Amino acid sequence: MDDRKKVAIKFDEIASQYDNQRRELIPCFEEFYSIPVTIADINDDSPNILDIGAGTGLFSAFMLKKYPNANLTLIDISEKMLEVAKSRFLNHPNVKYITDDYTKYNFDETYDLVISSLSIHHLTNTEKKDLYRHIFTTMKSNSLFINADQVLGDTPYLDSLYKEEWRRKVENSKLSKEEILNAYERTKLDKMSTLDEQLNWLKEIGFTDLDCIYKNFNFVVILGRKPFVC
Repeated sequence: MDDRKKVAIKFDEIASQYDNQRRELIPCFEEFYSIPVTIADINDDSPNILDIGAGTGLFSAFMLKKYPNANLTLIDISEKMLEVAKSRFLNHPNVKYITDDYTKYNFDETYDLVISSLSIHHLTNTEKKDLYRHIFTTMKSNSLFINADQVLGDTPYLDSLYKEEWRRKVENSKLSKEEILNAYERTKLDKMSTLDEQLNWLKEIGFTDLDCIYKNFNFVVILGRKPFVC
């Protein structure tokens, strides 16, 4: 069984509990999701937004508070996660759902904003670079890419520090022992890359105004812009 299929199965299993666990598994939850919304500055009241690895639509829901007339496209490999998203956006007419592997899917639209949260770290380095190139081609001129994700520490010491700090906070959370063990099991699917590696890949591809807008141990928010083309 390939790794992408393993990811789909794992997230199908927790789809109904996913949102309830987020605040416990992301110690910096509020900033991690509010900062991307703050920096998503688009000169359009009804932007086209693509959510890569959208899952239950949690990230898109935060964006909708800022852009209630947005046209959303949610893609995820987990059908059950997208079923939760469909329930979440039941009263929002402008949502398109794609159950597919976003590393292979050919999008037929272009977007003002591409977002992703806690998904791309499941890809290998090569897959990440290929995906970033693909994302760049889907973006309109002068559009934004915002990735809220987890990164590998630059050194073994730092990476161990990040992981131990996360474990300490999770162990002291409101999650049950079973939920914590399941979360630890899902980390076996992680293929995290360092922050600097990813910023360099994005720069090589052509993204400008690159920055890590927010960082809390291994939780980061990366911003990049596709430059304006006359």
